[in-house]
Amino acid sequence: MPTRTYRLTAIVRSAELDAVGAALQSYLGREAAIVREPEEIRVTAARAGTDARTLNRDLLSTLRRVERRTTLRAEWTAGDRTERFFDYVPKGVRRSEAGRPPS
Repeated sequence: MPTRTYRLTAIVRSAELDAVGAALQSYLGREAAIVREPEEIRVTAARAGTDARTLNRDLLSTLRRVERRTTLRAEWTAGDRTERFFDYVPKGVRRSEAGRPPS
């Protein structure tokens, strides 16, 4: 399978936001926009991979090594296709809308 660049938009919730935030920064790199709010972390980043499911699984596994009860709501967009996930579970695929701001 060819490698594609996916745009990630996510909300992360955890009891250990500081530790999870550090893990996110380490995993996604300096280019990621990571905004900590009182009860969650909002993430926007780009990541290369073969498919969204694998990228999502790798990200959530990394976060759960830090805090087991971390939850992830993520959208992975490549080209005109957006795949949504809640934790490891796919929640749907839709066609991306041009100019749509990240949620």
